[in-house]
Amino acid sequence: MRKIFSTLSVCFALGLVSFSSLASRQVTDQLGRQVTIPDHVDRVVVLQHQTLNLLVQLDATNTMVGILGNWKQQLGDNYQRLVPQLTTIPALGDLTHVDLEKLVALHPQVVFVTNYAPTEMINQIEKLGIAVVAISLRADDKQQQMQLNPQLQDEEAAYNQGLKDGIRLIGTVVNHQQQAEALIKATFSQRQEVSDRLKDIAPKDRIRVYMANPDLTTYGSGKYTGLMMNHAGALNVAASTVKGYKQVSMEQILAWNPQVIFVQDRYPQVIKEINTQPAWQAVDAVKNHRVYLMPEYAKAWGYPMPEAMALGELWMAKKLYPQKFSDIDMQQRADSWYQRFYRTHYTGGNE
Repeated sequence: MRKIFSTLSVCFALGLVSFSSLASRQVTDQLGRQVTIPDHVDRVVVLQHQTLNLLVQLDATNTMVGILGNWKQQLGDNYQRLVPQLTTIPALGDLTHVDLEKLVALHPQVVFVTNYAPTEMINQIEKLGIAVVAISLRADDKQQQMQLNPQLQDEEAAYNQGLKDGIRLIGTVVNHQQQAEALIKATFSQRQEVSDRLKDIAPKDRIRVYMANPDLTTYGSGKYTGLMMNHAGALNVAASTVKGYKQVSMEQILAWNPQVIFVQDRYPQVIKEINTQPAWQAVDAVKNHRVYLMPEYAKAWGYPMPEAMALGELWMAKKLYPQKFSDIDMQQRADSWYQRFYRTHYTGGNE
């Protein structure tokens, strides 16, 4: 502890932590907090993988001086291919904790955290003279703002507006407002195409789908993944009984008997478990070989990502209703997005 305060005193003396003498501005984060930040921000620490992914797409990777330690687990092993420089950036915490001594040594101007980061953690960082900006990618009422599994009155509006607000906020903090508006426009303009092609499918004719995560966990209502499935013309079998993200029983899955099972790109081991474990063999999706590993751009997370809306929902709809999307080349669509927002070609599969 003495070492931390010793480091702090040096930092304050050199003006590396406090920016009270610099030109500053205020932003409102997604917890409704007024946060004072420098006019020009070029040193941020990112303790949320969604924000990390958005900073990359905003071409602001060079602003990151520290990142969460488990970013590979959260973003998938292939993410390193997109952003090789991440392997050289110091890692110092995760969604709910941070090493304060390492944080001070990096001299960040802003720390991005998730909306459910502990209040004590936020307070500790702010006491160091470092601004904290919380990102939820949701627009919801104050009672739900810090919840991991929120109860949302209007999920569609909460996530649509929340993603726009979150991208704009992140872009504003790192002075990449133009890139933020371009990302928002591309996301929502491409999304409409899926709705137009599926408008004639009646609710009773929707395909029953289960999202399989490790250890029999899945997404129900209150998470973006459910909206993603809905936009793709799927009936999320867990929506009526599961709130948020939680573990279910094999008996429950057998009762749901989904026609299709999707597995996120970051969990390839789940595909093997489903296809080899005896209990799964009675499920229609397994019997009919409709268990699909999602491409990396689908990002079926609890929080929305731009490419999940623009590409992932399209991919999912094409898997569910191939006849309605036979003219769509997903490799071509993905490559176009990756060149524009990741500045590299898309080389993944899962067509």
